[in-house]
Amino acid sequence: MRAGNKSSIRNVVAAIGVIGCGTAGAAAALFLSRAGHDVRVFERVAEPRPIGAGIIVQPSGQAVLAQLGLLDQIAARAAKLDRLWLRTPRGRTLVDLHYARVDPTWFGLGTHRGVLFSALYEAARAEVNITTGCTIQKIRREAKLWLDDHGPFDLVVVADGASSALRSAKRDRLYPWGALWFVAEDPEQTFTRELYQVARGTRQLYGVLPTGLGPHGETPIASLFWSLAAADLDAWRARGLDAWKAEVRALDPRIEPVLAQIHSPDQLTFARYRDVAMPKWHDRGVVFLGDAAHATSPQLGQGANLALVDAMVLADALANGCDEAALADYSRRRKRHLGTYQFMTRALTPLFQSHSRVAGWLRDLTFPIANALPPLRNHMIRTMAGVSRGFARKSLPLESSASSALQASHR
Repeated sequence: MRAGNKSSIRNVVAAIGVIGCGTAGAAAALFLSRAGHDVRVFERVAEPRPIGAGIIVQPSGQAVLAQLGLLDQIAARAAKLDRLWLRTPRGRTLVDLHYARVDPTWFGLGTHRGVLFSALYEAARAEVNITTGCTIQKIRREAKLWLDDHGPFDLVVVADGASSALRSAKRDRLYPWGALWFVAEDPEQTFTRELYQVARGTRQLYGVLPTGLGPHGETPIASLFWSLAAADLDAWRARGLDAWKAEVRALDPRIEPVLAQIHSPDQLTFARYRDVAMPKWHDRGVVFLGDAAHATSPQLGQGANLALVDAMVLADALANGCDEAALADYSRRRKRHLGTYQFMTRALTPLFQSHSRVAGWLRDLTFPIANALPPLRNHMIRTMAGVSRGFARKSLPLESSASSALQASHR
């Protein structure tokens, strides 16, 4: 599955407006501009800059970045991950997923969101017309499409994130739980080669993600996250840092050097997440990508990877024209893949973030069994890698291209 290029679009050049210059918007703008289209991007932030904490660029996302020519740049500042390990406070392993058990060329890239953003944004800025500090309030349909007073456009790509006010969704709600994040220096690389998590029931979930070098500086960093119900945020602040640090320390004494860097609750960022489902992702010349179309809780860490695949598949679907049939083809091609991750995220989230004792007991009982059975374990690895389209269905065709891209870029 490859994105279209100038030779494949049969001289069909469209004026395309892209709303948002995050992962989905920047990647779509690059693919579409390189396919020969006239692309303009509108970003609401006046001066976009790298922010956030850690994410994992999975083999699926890596394959897309390789097509964009950005994989090596991102990998150079990322931490290579071999596995995901989830255990209980007593040391019992619940999940231990190694990429190489399915494909020896696979691995994850733990990186700061700012590294991914910078690579995509700088590439887009060099190739595409970007207007910053511009919030699009309305999409007008006349003979063509207008974004407020900007236009006309043949096609509009909406990629303005989970809080998009331009979509009409059948489901759009905040999850009751979120997570506290802190990016710490880890010069000794105490945490390396794995996404490491500890879960006590469904009320305590702690993890550390090696995050490479970050957008600035040359000291290795790691991202700590701590699950927290939104309704408990004020109570967490009132209890004070010492009480919270004692909880974290009890789960994993190795975290002490990270905790020593936290002196104020304001150093931690509380992130909430949305659950978004749209009846369809396109309508009369407008298509939605990334979190604007299908935001979920990040239990599977797939938001950025799904957004990258969205952008590539859209460009491929538009290779022979930018009409409604092409957009319908995009939606058809994304339905099974996105549906799998939306379903899995909704199903798994209560097993990790809820007030249910039964859910935690059920997880601790069933996950080690699934991890020990090769067909189930390999399915979990494919899901982690970003290529699953359901247990009984073939994986996303990106699976093979992901392998070849990784081999080419990491010999």
